[in-house]
Amino acid sequence: MARLPRLVIPGLPHQVILRGNNGQPVFVDEVDRQALMAVLSQYLPEHGIELHAWLLLPQAVHLLLTPRSAEGLSAFMQALGRKYTRQFNQRHGRSGTLWEGRFRSTVLQPERYLIPCMVNMDTMPVRQGLVAEAQDHAWSSHLHHIGRQVDRLITPHPVYWQLGNTPFAREVAYARQVAEGLSALESQALSQATQQGWLLGDAAFVDAWQPKVERRLTRRLAGRPAKARTAPVPSVK
Repeated sequence: MARLPRLVIPGLPHQVILRGNNGQPVFVDEVDRQALMAVLSQYLPEHGIELHAWLLLPQAVHLLLTPRSAEGLSAFMQALGRKYTRQFNQRHGRSGTLWEGRFRSTVLQPERYLIPCMVNMDTMPVRQGLVAEAQDHAWSSHLHHIGRQVDRLITPHPVYWQLGNTPFAREVAYARQVAEGLSALESQALSQATQQGWLLGDAAFVDAWQPKVERRLTRRLAGRPAKARTAPVPSVK
């Protein structure tokens, strides 16, 4: 089966994941992590990308972002991956690929999935046993969103602003959602959509976007299509 073209819808948030090849670490120490953040800072404005949230794990980079153009996302990810790989290889005396093939991504219905995506990212270090609480993981945008530090790379999405009328109200509301966490169903939906490249939203959202996009937006149901019914032929007497 031919691979579908990557789904990119300018103006909508995308969850993007870059994983290490064969599950290998992509960061050895804090110098590597700082280098990745410096590359992010360089290429975000250059390619017209708004960054809403980020997470660095030992074997992966998770980003929640909105591209302004269809071409901007792929150009940004290629530039990010290539430059960081060169720096990583030079610093650690290695050669060859660092990343596991193409980056994975999904387009999100912002009103339904933007905050859950942020919560999923911020609670991932806890679920992986890296820290006891989300705020203990230094390499994510969580501390920015709960008011513990200022991250100048972050452009707040309008949906995040709707959490409260003041910065403090938004930070408290978001911290509460992180403390509550996600259901297993929501976390699974985010993971599957990103892995498979589908649009993640409710039926009305998908139906509204399908006529505007040349490729299909969701997985086809398994099984053969139903045969068309025909009217019975009247018998001749």
